[in-house]
Amino acid sequence: MTHATLLVELRCEELPPKSLNRLATAFADGLANDLRQDRFLADHSVVQALASPRRLVVRITHVRATAPDQQLEVQGPTLKVGLDAAGNATPALQGFAKKNGVALDALLQIDTPKGKVFAARKHMTGSALDSVLANKVSAALQKLPIPKLMRWGAGEAQFVRPVHGLMLLHGTQALSGEVLGVQAGRRTLGHRFMSQAPIDITAADTYEAQLRDTGKVIVDAQARREMIQAALHQAATQLHASLGAHDDLLDEVTALVEHPSVYVGAFDPEFLQVPQECLILTMRQNQKYFPLFDAQGILLPKFLIVSNMQVADAQHIIGGNQRVVRPRLEDARFFYTQDRKTRLEARIAQLDTVVYHNKLGTQLKRSMRVQQLAGYIARCIGADVAHTERAAWLAKADLLSGMVGEFPELQGTMGRDYALHDNEPSAVADAIEDHYKPRFAGDVLPRDSVGIALALADKLDTLVGMFAIGQLPTGDKDPFALRRHALGVIRMLIERDLPIEVDALLAQALQIIHASVQALHDQDATAQALHQPTLTRISSGVVLPELRHFLDERLAGALREQQHNAQDIDAVLALQPTRFGDIPRRLQAVRSFAALPEAPALAAANKRIGNLLKKSTALDAHVQPALLREAAEQALYQAMQVQLPQADAQFESGDYTSALKILAALRAPVDQFFTDVMVNAEEMDVRNNRLALLQSLHACMNRVADLSKLAA
Repeated sequence: MTHATLLVELRCEELPPKSLNRLATAFADGLANDLRQDRFLADHSVVQALASPRRLVVRITHVRATAPDQQLEVQGPTLKVGLDAAGNATPALQGFAKKNGVALDALLQIDTPKGKVFAARKHMTGSALDSVLANKVSAALQKLPIPKLMRWGAGEAQFVRPVHGLMLLHGTQALSGEVLGVQAGRRTLGHRFMSQAPIDITAADTYEAQLRDTGKVIVDAQARREMIQAALHQAATQLHASLGAHDDLLDEVTALVEHPSVYVGAFDPEFLQVPQECLILTMRQNQKYFPLFDAQGILLPKFLIVSNMQVADAQHIIGGNQRVVRPRLEDARFFYTQDRKTRLEARIAQLDTVVYHNKLGTQLKRSMRVQQLAGYIARCIGADVAHTERAAWLAKADLLSGMVGEFPELQGTMGRDYALHDNEPSAVADAIEDHYKPRFAGDVLPRDSVGIALALADKLDTLVGMFAIGQLPTGDKDPFALRRHALGVIRMLIERDLPIEVDALLAQALQIIHASVQALHDQDATAQALHQPTLTRISSGVVLPELRHFLDERLAGALREQQHNAQDIDAVLALQPTRFGDIPRRLQAVRSFAALPEAPALAAANKRIGNLLKKSTALDAHVQPALLREAAEQALYQAMQVQLPQADAQFESGDYTSALKILAALRAPVDQFFTDVMVNAEEMDVRNNRLALLQSLHACMNRVADLSKLAA
């Protein structure tokens, strides 16, 4: 048998559900790549990763029992290194020949980019799959992304969970080998409760069906997910209900069951007096239940259970789950009732006992900074200042509530509910909830300008504060989610087209941070050594440039994800625009300009002008018409007198597209200028006048974007 399906099953105790698919995929990819490198796989081999809570499985079609022989050409030393002055083999060449088992006179001389080198041609006999598979499986397992390994029994083997079984099947043949202290065979176990007897797998191609029919295990995670999804929708439809957003929970539950069944549970409707977000989180996070909603999205007193057991009478399963969920809902109701006995405002003083960061003070100090910055932003964008500052003052108070202590995901949500209970204005309550938005990519923005001002202030305080103390993201490490905060700031500035300059925002936030840290430094002599480095770093002037660069990088990435042309992005961001809300209009203008037939020539001319101006210093930009001697420079000057004021007027009105299109009329006089005029004339006053003419043109051409970036 030359080709057959290969099946590798590693049977473990229950694997971590949130990483199950990632582990299965990495295992399959690693093993397949190793086998492919050694030529065991055919060109049309199909690799499949299968997984259930108690097993990682790799199935690969068209795997050879023996890898084909190969003719290898191994490169050695260059001729200069391999031969001495007399043309005899050097020790280096002799060693190379001996290492590869080739006689000196059998070595080849081949051409390479570094010149002629010696080479040895070797015949490599293909390995047998049976002799190498166990080692390749072990190597693939060692490379899996497992943060913490376990040991079990008396052996030295380590894995994410104890391993109890190994199967290596090539077609119908069970291959030998040992992995993680377990000997391979053709026997496996099925469902922990619904299948008791061991199962002897006949062949790799029958594995999935045998495990399903005899072992009651659906080993294909995607098939299991689709089964659960279909059963959930069927149950919800029968109840005239909907499931709401549930993909994350569906993925987790898929990794928790081997043979899913869906049952309907219920809870006492009296619990619906508690905000539904609390009940939803309790059911989803603690119990892995799927809450049900009516047509208006209101929570119903019912939920769906995905069980690992298929039984004729599910009453004991349903009853057990209903008994388990009740204490959870009671806890939520208790926290909610107790929390509402204390006003949010009464909790604020306690924020001074909660450290935000040892170099930036407590949550109370942070609330004071955010309040000050939010008020500044509100004045800039026309939001209600009183509501904004009130919301900022109360925004973090719910962190000290029992409900948020139990469920941190509800921060902001509970703050809004408690604020309304305290008779705070709805705008204040909404802003308390919204100031965490956007929480993730694609999340909605705050609903009004008060929420926008507070959300910006909250995110900017984090960004500027962390940059001030030198806590910048490195590689994939971003413990304070600064990249996410930066993208949130960018989205709000652009999508709401806010009339505020980002540089002014950063400067204001840094000024507030500076004053706050200075106060911490001054109030406690023992803390001066802790805070002085931050004050020194702020005074050095490095914080704002670093932060602006960080924002620009995130901005460029976000624009690329929106399918904007990379060249257009470079052209616009080269000017470091301070009004982010202008950027979409600038990009549209550049795209429209680039489509004009005059664009390539003008972009090239702009680049040439820029290079000329870089070499001139202390240039007077005032053009003296009397010094314009050549007809071409006079014609360009006259054209500029007509076109530039029109372009400037369109720019000032915000019509960037029209501003750039007007400049297209300058192509002919610009081309003629560079054809007929020597810019660097010997007479300095003539030279400087021509440079001043070009500087005026360059300044107008680059108000929207750096057009030289469009040059090929």
